[in-house]
Amino acid sequence: EVQLQASGGGLVLPGGSLRLSCAASGFAFGNYAMSWLRRAPGKALEWVSGISTGGGSTSYADSVKGRFTIARDNAKNTLYLQMNSLKPDDTAVYYCAKYPGTVIRRSPQGLYRGQGTLVTVSS
Repeated sequence: EVQLQASGGGLVLPGGSLRLSCAASGFAFGNYAMSWLRRAPGKALEWVSGISTGGGSTSYADSVKGRFTIARDNAKNTLYLQMNSLKPDDTAVYYCAKYPGTVIRRSPQGLYRGQGTLVTVSS
C-alpha cells in the first residue's frame, strides 16, 4: 500500500522559514517523480513543485519560485520542501504527492497524495 506522510508544518511569522518532510513507503520511491501540492482555505488544490526521479530536474509554480526548494533523498525514501520568505498567502495544507511515472506535469490532476500538514503564516 502506497503511503505518503507529510510532516513539519506549523505556525510561522511572515518572512520565516519551514522545512516539510514526506516519508514514503509501499512503492519504489526512486522510480517515480514526486510533487508537493497545497490547498489554501476555500481554494482549489494547487500544484506547488515537482522533482524528477534522481532529483536533477525540478519545477516550481510561479507563486513560490525563488522561495521554495524541493529535494529528495532516495536512500531514505524521503521528499522535502524548504520554504523561505513565507507569506500569509502560503497558508495551506501541504501534501506530498506521487506522479504515476517519471514525467513532471505542472498540475495536481492524476497524482496520488497522502495526508497533509498544515502551514499557517501569520503574525
